[in-house]
Amino acid sequence: MRRRTLVGVFVAVVSVGAAPLQVHADWSVDSGSDYGFSRNVNAVPLMAVEFPNAAAEYAIVFAGTGDDVMPAVVLGVREQENLYLAKEGAWSARYIPAFVRRYPFVFSSSDDGKNFTLCIDEAFKGFNKEGRGERLFDAQGKQTPYVDNVLKFLQQYQLEFRRTQQFCRKLRELNLLEPMRAQLALASGERVALSGFMAVERARLKTLGAERLAELARTDELELVYAHLQSIRNFGAVREKMGGAPSGGAAAAQAPRAEPEREKKPAKKR
Repeated sequence: MRRRTLVGVFVAVVSVGAAPLQVHADWSVDSGSDYGFSRNVNAVPLMAVEFPNAAAEYAIVFAGTGDDVMPAVVLGVREQENLYLAKEGAWSARYIPAFVRRYPFVFSSSDDGKNFTLCIDEAFKGFNKEGRGERLFDAQGKQTPYVDNVLKFLQQYQLEFRRTQQFCRKLRELNLLEPMRAQLALASGERVALSGFMAVERARLKTLGAERLAELARTDELELVYAHLQSIRNFGAVREKMGGAPSGGAAAAQAPRAEPEREKKPAKKR
């Protein structure tokens, strides 16, 4: 059995300029529908508000450690393979995660989130000085309505990011997250295991008291938990994209199962 680890993109490489008008005054961006920049990632972050839409098509898991735990959607099993990306760069699912849609723009902060700078990835092939797509600044040097909309989108994204952090913090406080792995049986007979992520443990969820459950329901976080649990079956869709039999067939993918981390004990000296 081949074992893989969930490796996602959580930090974008951007270019930050102290004087963006001087650097990008004549630049335009032609984003189109080419998502080829995500070809080499097998997971991307997901905001809690996206769970209802994403749960229909992706397996939603949790990745990271400590305060950096965040939800993510599984895009593939191999470390540099996005199974939801077609050869020509089109996205092969109805819902596209906001993390992908915001590219090539991202916020950067150097003062613990008090102030943010709008940054761009200059390596994005859609950036140009030939006027293709949307201009960043007009002839008077003012940011265009296109940039205004980008700012609004990223501001909302940042707000949802903080809400998602609070959601993950609560899951950790309730000790609901458990290390998991997904076992996928392909039509070829090959078996692949994906690890390096966490999921809510159903048994622990059932042990929560009425007060805790009521609190989760009141904040709509219980709905998020169930959307996450329901989404786990979408590992079957991942397996199909890798060449497995259709979901429900004899070779249906096995659901991820909890694998508690065990500390390695030092070998005894003889």
